[in-house]
Amino acid sequence: LPQITFFEEKKFQGPCYNCSSDCADLHTYFSRCSSIRVESGAWVIYEKPNYKGFQYVLSPGEYADNQQWMAFSDSVKSCRAIKNAYGNAWKLRLYERPDFGGQMVECCDDCPSAYDTYKVREAYSCVVTDGAWVFYDLPNYRGHQYCVERGEYRQHSDWGAASPGVASFRRITEF
Repeated sequence: LPQITFFEEKKFQGPCYNCSSDCADLHTYFSRCSSIRVESGAWVIYEKPNYKGFQYVLSPGEYADNQQWMAFSDSVKSCRAIKNAYGNAWKLRLYERPDFGGQMVECCDDCPSAYDTYKVREAYSCVVTDGAWVFYDLPNYRGHQYCVERGEYRQHSDWGAASPGVASFRRITEF
């Protein structure tokens, strides 16, 4: 069973909220989030309610302050457990155009630079056939994060991105 605990203060201090399922609106449980303990499961936390805004992917562990999950603020308003992280196979296809058009590259491993590895700077659509992945808009797993799980994403906004830039990506392997 996935389990995550949100704390209002850094270093796991202050009021806290334990969560074991998806929650579209956390604002009634805490006003800000400055540290998190992930007991089990892989999670996506969101800056805004209803799974909107900046995304942060967290594996089991302790995050004593919000900089440890690369947050832009102490706002955490929704969360969900990643369902397709379990297993030992990962595969996705990136497309240079919306609706799976244009050139396609198939990927099965972490990629610190999509341009260096595949000569790809943008992905307008993708299909995840196995596993769960995190896209980053900067090389070397930096910048904004976007979680993609098994399924079809016809355009970059389907995974929450404002632009099609995918500069690096990695498999979610810790859960």
